[in-house]
Amino acid sequence: MTLIAGRYRLLDALAEGAAGIVWRARDETRGREVAVKEVHAPPGTPEAEERLLYERVEHEARAAEAIRGPGVAEVYDVVVERGRPWIVMELVRGLTLAETLEADGPLPDREAARVALGVLAALRAAREAGVPYRGLAPDRVLLANDGRVVVTGVATGTSAPDTPPPGAEEDLRSLGALLGAMVADARSGPLAAVAAGLADRDAGVRAGAVRELERAAGAGERPRGSTPADGAPERGPVSGPERREHSEHREHDGAAGLRGGRAEEPARTGARRGPGRGVVLVAGIAGALVIVAALVWQAVRG
Repeated sequence: MTLIAGRYRLLDALAEGAAGIVWRARDETRGREVAVKEVHAPPGTPEAEERLLYERVEHEARAAEAIRGPGVAEVYDVVVERGRPWIVMELVRGLTLAETLEADGPLPDREAARVALGVLAALRAAREAGVPYRGLAPDRVLLANDGRVVVTGVATGTSAPDTPPPGAEEDLRSLGALLGAMVADARSGPLAAVAAGLADRDAGVRAGAVRELERAAGAGERPRGSTPADGAPERGPVSGPERREHSEHREHDGAAGLRGGRAEEPARTGARRGPGRGVVLVAGIAGALVIVAALVWQAVRG
């Protein structure tokens, strides 16, 4: 295990690519787990270009510290060690959009619209902080376990000083391509027109596509793992320890229902009334017959 800046202890690698390695690490000062991105230039990069790349990454990462919003992994710290920048970020637990699509296939339309809106909010937050996002792709979108849609890799070092930053329309064009990758029918499905509208040259058409996206996220098919309109959680097949826990909850709920409210009234009413009148009458007649039989027997013996 390596200690970075005397504070961040690297534990294990979470992801590795051409631009570097993302580590799960522990912040020994704050006592919390974080993600640390180790940046390295692609093999064969000339030394002068490598140095410029690291400077741009450091600049962008420090600017990204100002980004605030649930859709962007928060940047906690930027340190330079071994001549390279190391970006300390919020550790977000979940699956990437790419992994989700590979495992489960296309998203339902409402869920795809929800994810797209979450990505759009992150792109806008990055732009407002002066760090326009580049390279949007399914492997850079995290579907967090807590329901958040989080965009990663804000600081990429690809913003050369002589290259103008992409405009807001580029954000929507990239979002349209991402939306098309999420749905089953990107050509004629319900969201096909929205994806095309996001990439349109006309600003009015793009704005209309965003409004349609908001409507699509609020109606139609429920996203996976969502709660129906009546508030009852959607249940699926349960197995193993989860099945046992589920059964225990059901038994507990049933017992609670019997202990309170109107369900108690029949039991209490029955306890006050005691045995029925017919039972008491039969018992009285039987007792009288026994007494008469005993008297007759005594008379016969005498």
